[in-house]
Amino acid sequence: MNGNPGLDQLIGKSPAFISETAKIPLVAKHDASILILGETGTGKELCARAIHRFSPRASKPFVAVNCGAIPVELAENELFGHIPGAFTGADSPQPGLIREANYGTLFFDEIDSLPLLVQVKLLRFLQEKEYKELGSAKVHRADVRVIAATNSEIEEVVKEGKFRKDLFYRLSVIPFILPPLRERKEDIPLLARHFLAKYSSHFGKQITDFTPEAMRTLLLYQWPGNVRELENVIERAAVFSGQPVIHHTDIRLPHSESSAYLESFKVAKAKVIEQFERSYIEGILLTYQGNVSRAAKAAEKNRRAFWELIRKYRIDVSRFKAADGEEER
Repeated sequence: MNGNPGLDQLIGKSPAFISETAKIPLVAKHDASILILGETGTGKELCARAIHRFSPRASKPFVAVNCGAIPVELAENELFGHIPGAFTGADSPQPGLIREANYGTLFFDEIDSLPLLVQVKLLRFLQEKEYKELGSAKVHRADVRVIAATNSEIEEVVKEGKFRKDLFYRLSVIPFILPPLRERKEDIPLLARHFLAKYSSHFGKQITDFTPEAMRTLLLYQWPGNVRELENVIERAAVFSGQPVIHHTDIRLPHSESSAYLESFKVAKAKVIEQFERSYIEGILLTYQGNVSRAAKAAEKNRRAFWELIRKYRIDVSRFKAADGEEER
């Protein structure tokens, strides 16, 4: 579990996860824009809500908007609102989400789905803190902290011209990268038991744990839907289980569960070791900003052996270097 009570919904102990969530109390104090990156189901909105809870705006509104769910022609209206007569059918005023979030936090999920025209107007709002409702010449001001998130490779979307580069830079002052569940498998038992307690109580059942076989099924699955998929699987298992523990037969996965039991101990162990080695190496390179010599020394490994591990997992060391960091051979 996360040691900070304000982060109790962000469950995990893996280095990659802790290195991101540990930043929340610090960055929450300041109004710099934040961009949260991560696959679907990794907990981006939970992260945004935690930032809001730690911020001076905690007592004010937290407004979440899924940009991918807003029809293109209504996006501007949703954000900025309109006055009567702004368009056909606009008989009464409608405040936009920016006004609704005034003095609080506005969370844009799937920000890359925002139409380009609206991106221009959002950028102007972020720079000036001013906006106009549709059909109105009156300028309104709003004091809003913006947090954005995407499950896309946003830099590729920028290169393709589908997302404005200037808006990307404006939003990503502080980036968060939430790792997928398959890269933090040590967190699966914590998460699974958390969800089991939640749904056991919700359904009025006394289910206390998982059998070893059931937990092994969870650990060997790759979780393309991440934490959200895990929660759904545990909820379903709690519904079907009539026993005090969850058995592997209670766990319904989209792929064949039986395939998990065909792996030998040796194969399963090798997979866990590979996951640990990659996670550890990336974590220590991040700590030492891509300085391989210092990272190898801290890991108490020979520099050449450390380089062999980097090559084995095809880790791009340059990703971890500071902007003015020295190149290393």
